[in-house]
Amino acid sequence: MKHFITFVGLDVHKDTIDIAIAESGDNKEVRHYGKIGGDLAALDKAIRKLRSKGAELHFVYEAGPCGYDIYRHLTKQGFSCIVVAPSLIPKKSGDRVKTDRRDAMSLARLYRSGELTAVYVPREDDEAMRDLSRAREDAVNASRVARQRLGAMLLRLGYRYRKTLWSTAHFNWLSTIKMPHPAQQIAFQEYIHAIMECGDRVNRLTEQIQKLIPDWRLAPVVKALQSLRGVSLMVATTTVAEIGDLSRFANPRQLMAYLGLVPSEQSSGKKEKRGGITKTGNGHVRRALVEAAQAYHHQARVSRILLARQEDLPDSIRKISWKAQVRLCGRFRKLTGRGKTRNKVVTAIARELSAFMWAIAKEVPIQYA
Repeated sequence: MKHFITFVGLDVHKDTIDIAIAESGDNKEVRHYGKIGGDLAALDKAIRKLRSKGAELHFVYEAGPCGYDIYRHLTKQGFSCIVVAPSLIPKKSGDRVKTDRRDAMSLARLYRSGELTAVYVPREDDEAMRDLSRAREDAVNASRVARQRLGAMLLRLGYRYRKTLWSTAHFNWLSTIKMPHPAQQIAFQEYIHAIMECGDRVNRLTEQIQKLIPDWRLAPVVKALQSLRGVSLMVATTTVAEIGDLSRFANPRQLMAYLGLVPSEQSSGKKEKRGGITKTGNGHVRRALVEAAQAYHHQARVSRILLARQEDLPDSIRKISWKAQVRLCGRFRKLTGRGKTRNKVVTAIARELSAFMWAIAKEVPIQYA
């Protein structure tokens, strides 16, 4: 019996999955197989029909809100399956018709021709830690929004605080404010309650991350990354939970591009034109690194806090940490002295910081598979 491969494109939605198949061979037609329910039982039923023809099945679908359940379900059964990023799927500029049927057929055809790049699929325990770190990030964002709303109300009514905002003294000052109308007093008090609730939620999630990190298999990487200045527990956790194995990148430049921290470029012939960073890839890590890069504004030194974080770490990791400090602090001063805006300077530092994080991750002996 002749061996052949069938490439199966899945256009996955909440309630439906469109299936298209492309048999191996450039001259073979790509055809729409049908639409099924969005549950795994319906998918298994369709797979049994496809397997009855004796072909080797290779599956592909786009990353999206439905997650990686289908990938894990298929790989556990021994099937080949990849997940691709929608932004990396080749598209014709003149193609203005988009349907589920056409998307599934396009996936099958492109997978057969080898034009699709698979994304990294995290392990289930890594994804669980990622969900927890993202929940904390959402709580921090909600806290910031709540403070902005209260600040806007106070400014509109003529209340101004000239010292450090959201300090103990600031909250004491807020407790002395009496609004001119009962309705405004209720709104004012509700805004304060919202701020306090958001703060409590951030603290609870932070405590849970601190408790669960020691039992995580990637805890050694999280600890090693904290040897870098500005890389707190939350920054290190976000980086490792979102990226997973940093050493899967062949070189630091690939990691920088994955994080969207490299300049965009539109060059042709003798004309070279570079713009702002691409902002592709993982925005959670990019924001965390930009926050960490602020710490390199001051001169290089190993503080007491940083020394405690470096305790029990190998000398090779400490040397990389110090090399990063000397390099990045000096570069921060140099770029600032050349008149670059602070945002550009911080972004440049964040880009190079990711390279030092990659170097440290290479020093940690972890079994990622």
